Amino acid sequence: MHYQITHTDLSLILALVRGRSLARAANLLHVDVSTVFRSIRRLEANLGSALFEKSRSGYLPTDTAQALAEQAERAEQALEAARVVLEHGDAVVSGNIRLTCTDAVLHSLLLPALAEFMPGYPALSLEMATSNSFANLSRRDADIALRLTDSPPEHLVGRCLGSVSHVICGHVKYRERLRNTPTAVPWVAPDDSLPDHATVVWRTRQYPDLIPRYRCGSMYAVAQLVHAGMGVAALPDYMVDSLPEVEQLSDALPGCDTQLWLLTRPDCRSLRSVQTLLDELAPRLRKALNGDC
Repeated sequence: MHYQITHTDLSLILALVRGRSLARAANLLHVDVSTVFRSIRRLEANLGSALFEKSRSGYLPTDTAQALAEQAERAEQALEAARVVLEHGDAVVSGNIRLTCTDAVLHSLLLPALAEFMPGYPALSLEMATSNSFANLSRRDADIALRLTDSPPEHLVGRCLGSVSHVICGHVKYRERLRNTPTAVPWVAPDDSLPDHATVVWRTRQYPDLIPRYRCGSMYAVAQLVHAGMGVAALPDYMVDSLPEVEQLSDALPGCDTQLWLLTRPDCRSLRSVQTLLDELAPRLRKALNGDC
């Protein structure tokens, strides 16, 4: 391809992806509809491929257009960060940080913490991915990881934020049955993608003949089934308060305690953006866990 795409081209694509119609795209770009129509036709001719498909629901982006729109959004964020830097000077914290954690930690711990302080850092952007392994941090696909573990990898550095216990949770209707005939209650549990999870090990030892009625690929999904009243499950104690109508039905399960670590790569520690995020997250997450390592 000999055509060199420009920032104007990316802005055009992004506007049509967001607007899904020529009229809304024109409004976003502050031009008239005919200008958008001619511009997109000319760009497709220059690129030698279609970027949008016309349908009853509007202009649908092709995979190429969607990928270009994602790059346009990043350029848009970078420009906004640059404007903030110019306005506030050297004191501003800017950059893009890639953060990984489990979906349970994301919804119950991380998002409430981010909502408190991220509005104060308008030039700082985050890319968040949910994963149950350290692989993406080790492969440099992420800069910061929040992980439940008692033995973080030696090649990573970080802070222990506190201890996490696991308890049996469910709607109050299950309390009596759980006390009298625990194996007769419908259980929700992680599936075979989490064979070494502490709650799986505990359950197979405590109730070797118990077959969970529902299995899920993540603890967040397990929690959502419990929230819906479909059964009981062993969940991290920090999740209980975030699940309306769900109650703690047991004491802390023996042998299931673990620690929450905030980790990064050694080469990231000197980055101001990473250090800022670590400093902001650590006290808030410690407070949420109500404990120290």
